[in-house]
Amino acid sequence: MDMIRRSLISAVAAAAVAFASPVSFAAERFITVSSTTSTENSGLFKHLLPVFEAKTGIQVRVVALGTGQALDMARRGDADVVFVHDKKAEEKFIAEGYGVSRQDVMYNDFVLIGPKADPAKVVGGKDITAALTAIRAAQAPFVSRGDKSGTHAAELRLWKAAGVEGDAPTGDWYRSTGSGMGAALNTASSMNAYIMADRGTWLSFKNRGDLTVVVEGDNRLFNQYGVILVNPEKHAHVKKADGQAFIDWVVSAEGQQAIAGYKIGGEQLFFPNAAK
Repeated sequence: MDMIRRSLISAVAAAAVAFASPVSFAAERFITVSSTTSTENSGLFKHLLPVFEAKTGIQVRVVALGTGQALDMARRGDADVVFVHDKKAEEKFIAEGYGVSRQDVMYNDFVLIGPKADPAKVVGGKDITAALTAIRAAQAPFVSRGDKSGTHAAELRLWKAAGVEGDAPTGDWYRSTGSGMGAALNTASSMNAYIMADRGTWLSFKNRGDLTVVVEGDNRLFNQYGVILVNPEKHAHVKKADGQAFIDWVVSAEGQQAIAGYKIGGEQLFFPNAAK
């Protein structure tokens, strides 16, 4: 028993020393970026982050949400950087004091996706509000993300421009999913429904079924992305230096070139436009 007792005491003492001793290796260095499902679903971050991490040694942990949820996450102090695409909401976030500053990073566009059979007869059009009006008149199935994302906010603005009263259309033909872009596209594919999507996620989407792009090219479908450092005066634990290092890189010539270099099937998904 004495031998067993001595062994246990020795083990406990060794563990206590190990716990009290300084860690012999450097703590992992990382930042948290709250971003949109479109940047994640499109594969952009898988393309960008290894380049940044190799250059700086800073790991980037992305939490992909709708833009509204991403901003709320940052308001709670659970992110160091926000990378989203709803400029009006971003400016409100800054005005509330939660962000230090906002910078343009890149843009692409939204497209209206629909079944090849095109029950609303909108294919080939350039006027997005005319297309939405036709879909509503035909009560053709339409899937909305319904998640307060940048895409959802843009969709609701366009429905309002098309004459819809209230927050959103009503009726069995209009399905609000409360999901990210990839999941909403899967729903639209299974229902053979219309849906508004960012072009980047659409180009990377594999489960297209009978869906295709039916309307594109309207200036109102422009989709701008911005990046914001969360204000350390609101949340003292924000990793200001490393967060700013990420922002500085993504708007630098190297970061902008990396964004431009991301393509699927030879087609560029995002177009850098950070201020020079």
